[in-house]
Amino acid sequence: MRLVKTLPLLLSLSAALGSASALALPNDRDQPIRIQADNAHLDDKQGVATYTGDVIITQGSMMIKGNTVTITRSASGDIDVVTSVGNLAYFEQQQSAAKPDKMKGWAVTIQYQSQKDMVILTDRAKVENEGNTTEGEKIVYNTQTQVATAGRGGNVTSPRQRIDMVIQPKKKAE
Repeated sequence: MRLVKTLPLLLSLSAALGSASALALPNDRDQPIRIQADNAHLDDKQGVATYTGDVIITQGSMMIKGNTVTITRSASGDIDVVTSVGNLAYFEQQQSAAKPDKMKGWAVTIQYQSQKDMVILTDRAKVENEGNTTEGEKIVYNTQTQVATAGRGGNVTSPRQRIDMVIQPKKKAE
């Protein structure tokens, strides 16, 4: 009986998450969303779903992992924020069909703010893409403008004085 009450929330979360994946391959948002976890707590009134225990969320080429993943939705039912917390939380996604390498990110907290098109990695943050890496306390990436900012963060367990980047040389066409 409880599933009948939570089914509308699950369906609206799934539909909204599918339309919110701005980093995705063109067909990722048309793929089904699969959520695996040890436990789930769904609050229809507040529009919050919390998954705990080795959480894995996949949709197409996108994968989010964490010890705890919380999904909140706006009053309109759209996904507002997805927050993954772990030691370390993980995010990956293939950026284009022509390039099989996936963009990967790790941090204690990874937050995707769909309304703002922002991915925020905080505390021991690292992003890797095509051999290039960026490490710092906090990395903020705007998926719309494709602008990244790295630097100091707020409450972090491993303070870093500086960011660390490795940029691979462009390969010359043969």
